[in-house]
Amino acid sequence: MASVTRLGYIGLNVIDLAAWEPILFQVLGLEARARAPGAPLQLRMDERHHRFTLYPGKTDSLAYVGWEVDTRDDFFALYDQLKRNGVNVVLADGATRRERAVMELMQFLDPDGARQEVFFGGVEDNAPFRPSRAISGYRTGEQGLGHVLLAAANPEASIAFYRDNLGFRLSDYIHWDDAQATFLHCNARHHSLALMNPCFGSGPGELNHFMVQAKSIDDVGRGYDLVQQLGIPLILTLGKHTNDQMTSFYMITPAGFAIEYGYGGREIDDSDWEVKFYNAPKIWGHNLVPR
Repeated sequence: MASVTRLGYIGLNVIDLAAWEPILFQVLGLEARARAPGAPLQLRMDERHHRFTLYPGKTDSLAYVGWEVDTRDDFFALYDQLKRNGVNVVLADGATRRERAVMELMQFLDPDGARQEVFFGGVEDNAPFRPSRAISGYRTGEQGLGHVLLAAANPEASIAFYRDNLGFRLSDYIHWDDAQATFLHCNARHHSLALMNPCFGSGPGELNHFMVQAKSIDDVGRGYDLVQQLGIPLILTLGKHTNDQMTSFYMITPAGFAIEYGYGGREIDDSDWEVKFYNAPKIWGHNLVPR
């Protein structure tokens, strides 16, 4: 079957764009593309034209998630697959493709109404990525941007949707406290997508967090110092996960969802991967910070 191969980009609606700047630039070291006043803010983290778009508006919410395929033939094969499966998928117009900086683009909704996009041909910028603080960069490339965790009203139905339509494969499960989370992969990254029941303040179709993976543990450690110096709120302290063994911390954005900033996640080889069921998300650390 046709499958997506990596997380390519994320779009967010934000009320207070200025409030995001300490996280985006002083902690994560992203690069802002030039823009006109009031226009969306596009952000680079590697050689791609951009990976994040923030749309100033009246709500804080997920605008869309963009998944990538490897070839143009794969793109149209996946489009046909979605149509056969009864998904209401549409091909985007030229203006939307130009804004996303892609060659081909399709759009549809998942079972919870979260906008999903699949694209081919993300623009590779001829200018090098220029981080806004001294960092070693991000682990992207064939593994993509990182991962997203979405809440789903019916997690089993959502798992089936992403598996049967987009080709995601099961990594493992974690059930703890009120949460029941399922982790899915589409490349060697342990998971590019996680789905859980509505909990911890995340409703169906809402973004709980996204993760970016640094190339150096020192980038994460210095970022951890910076969030405390800048007074950026944490939701989870520095720690290490059970399933993907990522060392990371979670900071709260002005929109209310979190960003996980991590290093060193394990990778999956489908030929010998064993799916496991965990009863806790952490090996150490990741202590909840009272709000």
